[in-house]
Amino acid sequence: MFTEGQLYSPVSADADGSVQVHLGENHPGFKDEAYRARRNEIAAAAVSWSPGQPIPQIAYTDQENEVWRIVSRELAPKHERHAHSEYLAAKAALKLPTDRVPQLDEVSALIEPLTGWSYIAAPGLVELRQFYGALGRRVFHSTQYLRHPSEPLYTPEPDIIHEVIGHGNQLASPRFARLTEAAGQASMRLESEEGMQFLADVFWFSMEFGVMWEDGDLKAYGAGILSSYGEMDEYAQMEIRPLDLPQMGSINYDITAYQPVLFAAQNLDELEEVVGVFFDTCTDDSIAALRGVGTPA
Repeated sequence: MFTEGQLYSPVSADADGSVQVHLGENHPGFKDEAYRARRNEIAAAAVSWSPGQPIPQIAYTDQENEVWRIVSRELAPKHERHAHSEYLAAKAALKLPTDRVPQLDEVSALIEPLTGWSYIAAPGLVELRQFYGALGRRVFHSTQYLRHPSEPLYTPEPDIIHEVIGHGNQLASPRFARLTEAAGQASMRLESEEGMQFLADVFWFSMEFGVMWEDGDLKAYGAGILSSYGEMDEYAQMEIRPLDLPQMGSINYDITAYQPVLFAAQNLDELEEVVGVFFDTCTDDSIAALRGVGTPA
């Protein structure tokens, strides 16, 4: 399992109203004062946003749009080789711009007619229950910043590329969107923190880092794989296990490295029958039973 906060640089608001994003020393932008100031500016827009207000509009720079263009261009052929056909069909239907960073309300306008989902802005980490509760209402919290331009094909944390190219294309599929919504609705039934963590870890090994067999080839459908240039080159070489809920909800793993163990569905029907039914029916008691028979690795 992992702690969700490890994924994001902490964001704090000072007494004077200023907002700071605290990058780790190993972050590509740690020593770049201009990048740090830009991250603070973008985070401040989300911090000051309240539900019911228009989504913050970010005036993306030429450099930021160029990062989006590079990543879109480089991911496209990898998607054709590695993405499951359900993801590819959803990507074709969504038609995200590839020449510039889209605004979140623009993403919502594209995706709502397809599956009813919308996007709202987040400065960084969103508390686990808040994040999943929003998923249950078909609302996705998304960051708005971009990775450091020195490494356009790498990010140590989720940025708008991960949240829109990865999850947005995924959520444009009615079947993947329904699975994600079901995970969010499950969170509303769970009272224990252990149950919430188990749910989040099953989500991690499915909607974030899920793989699936298709016509004899191992394809990716998880947003974490399909938004990562490097992960798409590596996932098929990892230890591939069949879907196993006790293991998926209890295995130890390191989010800072390529995932060494992945869980493969035989097809989309099996994904819905195993993971989907779990999301639809899980309770604290049923998760406690699964945790009791799990075999952490």
